[in-house]
Amino acid sequence: MRISISGKGIEVSDYLRELIDKKVSKLERYFSKDTEVQVTMAVERNRHIVEVTIPYDNIIIRGEEVTGDMYASIDNVLDKLEKQIVRHRTKLEKNLKSDAFRYDTPLYADVFEDADEEGPSIVRTKRFAIKPMSEEEAMLQMELLGHSFYVFANADTGDINVLYKRKDGNFGLIEPER
Repeated sequence: MRISISGKGIEVSDYLRELIDKKVSKLERYFSKDTEVQVTMAVERNRHIVEVTIPYDNIIIRGEEVTGDMYASIDNVLDKLEKQIVRHRTKLEKNLKSDAFRYDTPLYADVFEDADEEGPSIVRTKRFAIKPMSEEEAMLQMELLGHSFYVFANADTGDINVLYKRKDGNFGLIEPER
């Protein structure tokens, strides 16, 4: 696996880099050797944040963990990623390594949870008219509705955008690539 490690606002020590390499490379049981893994670490106040992103075969597997200790965040995010992989096993099996699930025990979790074969489904569909508006108008509209995201036509670009509320209280904007 090709593991790229970066720190936001922190210097990543050699020891931490080696630890992450050792632990994340164990996920190779699920992916091919040329899979790229991006690990981002940050410290905000007393919160140690580790985010792992694995873009693989037109899917993106991502996990984020926040604790008071960087080592615990690393362990927890890898546990979370493995649980995601196992939970969506039937959907991912055709994309992952052919023998990815030949092991009886997980790497980071205590036990494999029984995968829910059915999984979530779409239970409701909404249709609504989209009117062109600025990003500021969309933020106001989203706040007035009390939603965590808002779909709108961007008046400046004409594209459909998604505005969403981030965990840190700020907003994110999703724009289509051309």
